[in-house]
Amino acid sequence: MKMVDIFTTGVPQDILAVLNNRDQRAALQAQLLQQYPTATVVAIKLNIPGPLKNNAPLKQLFQVGFTQFNQTLTSQPLDKIAWDKPTGCETFLVLTTPYLAVKQLAVNFEDEFTLGRLFDIDVLSAAFGTRAISRSDLGAASRRCFICGRPAKDCARSRRHSVPELQAKISQMYTNFFKTTSA
Repeated sequence: MKMVDIFTTGVPQDILAVLNNRDQRAALQAQLLQQYPTATVVAIKLNIPGPLKNNAPLKQLFQVGFTQFNQTLTSQPLDKIAWDKPTGCETFLVLTTPYLAVKQLAVNFEDEFTLGRLFDIDVLSAAFGTRAISRSDLGAASRRCFICGRPAKDCARSRRHSVPELQAKISQMYTNFFKTTSA
């Protein structure tokens, strides 16, 4: 199967739209933490470089990954909010499962699921204030770049890989995943 370029359609987003969405996400997370002070709040989204953040293939990626992660959860959500915006798909869950257990599930998903590296799963608890629980809080290794294997934050900060290079890798991951799952 020929590689599909999944970045040919969609509405390009500028930095203001992305920052506005980040503010809306933070406000919703704070509201959920206040509304459910003893619960665990989970925010699930894709990490997509470049101006195109949402289209049919990206929705498909998100849905497959969300379904896969959701199957690892040990309890039904107390609340669920799903966003489908030009800046991307996101789902927020409120769980009774302890936050460290949920963060471990998130780390396992991001590291072990074929498409997991494309996801960013933030786990929050009122015990941590508004800061998401980090991998280091679990003693887990930092995320690795899906192109070169270096620490992902170092590659992102230095812009080691171009947006077209990152998008080509994501398109390749998409093509390979759906080729093998549909065969």
